[in-house]
Amino acid sequence: MRKLKLDELNRASVDEFKAQDKLPVAVVLDNVRSMHNIGSIFRTSDGFAVEQICLCGITAQPPHREIEKTALGATQSVNWSYFETPLQAVEQLRKDGYRIIAVEQAENSTMLNEFTPADDEKYALIFGNEVNGVSDEVMQNVDSCIEIPQFGTKHSFNIVVSAGIVLWDFFAKMAM
Repeated sequence: MRKLKLDELNRASVDEFKAQDKLPVAVVLDNVRSMHNIGSIFRTSDGFAVEQICLCGITAQPPHREIEKTALGATQSVNWSYFETPLQAVEQLRKDGYRIIAVEQAENSTMLNEFTPADDEKYALIFGNEVNGVSDEVMQNVDSCIEIPQFGTKHSFNIVVSAGIVLWDFFAKMAM
């Protein structure tokens, strides 16, 4: 087996990426504090061709050297916007026709493996702060909640791991 070289990967240019069809998903970062996490979520969002990222509250914004360390240029390809509060992002996304879904451990959540996205809907997936999760105010304004099943001794995944799992699941169910 031989690893492919970079020029064999046939990656889209930034302009080609911006013009291509996107996964009908917006990623909402609710007061995410780590710039490395923010950059990694940009990179993951680029990999799954999400429509947009909404940065909210204390979540840092590009351009920033610490975000770029992990984004590796994805801040140039993925559309993003900033909202002073995550609730403002939720309200705007709802007006734009998105179904609002928190990714959180909560009462009456749906396990990710049991969730089937509809082909004709757009989804806003809210990922919360590394310590406090999705804010209570936002939790009161979501349409539903998805939870990633876990079987170990820890109570949560890192936000980047959670985003990767959930975005892959949505991509596999909607685009493949």
